[in-house]
Amino acid sequence: MERITNLILIDADMRRRATISHALSAVHIHVEPFETIAELSGSWPRSGVVLVHDDAHAVGNLIECMADHGEWFPIIAFSETPSAERIVEAILDGAIDYVAWPIAADELNGALSRAVARAETVGSAKLREVMARARIDRLTRREREVLSGVASGLSNRLIGDKLSISPRTVEIHRANMLNKLGANHTSDAIRIAIEAALVN
Repeated sequence: MERITNLILIDADMRRRATISHALSAVHIHVEPFETIAELSGSWPRSGVVLVHDDAHAVGNLIECMADHGEWFPIIAFSETPSAERIVEAILDGAIDYVAWPIAADELNGALSRAVARAETVGSAKLREVMARARIDRLTRREREVLSGVASGLSNRLIGDKLSISPRTVEIHRANMLNKLGANHTSDAIRIAIEAALVN
């Protein structure tokens, strides 16, 4: 298991940032503190595990920021007395782990080690999903419907029947969809749809 030596801390509370930094320095973990995700984006680190205070949509926003940079770091979210629903939402958004604050330095160190162990399999898949979703967000509603039909293996005629449009109109939407996705072939578009969890 890789030893953690660098923690990227994102927390708007200055006192909590100082407390976490001091506690982790005792176990020889360097903490790079940031007040906001925007501040992190302006000074992108080379490596590390991210510990982010979980306020509204923090994990989702952080994942989008990572997608923009094309790089993913394991994320541990934390907050005071989090609800089960909040923890589940953060994990679904892309966090590797969730801890309740306050937490002892040795417990946090254990969470960091677990995050690195899980990161290799989960991380690249999550980044691919976010990047695929960003591409699909460029599509119009109709282009998404055509993509869904294509990914389900339907012909232009069957997609047209399903959407009450002509096969020629389907062809036009299909060409636009491929262009916006940056896909050279239909198989590329289907892969992007699968990575974005648009289809199973």
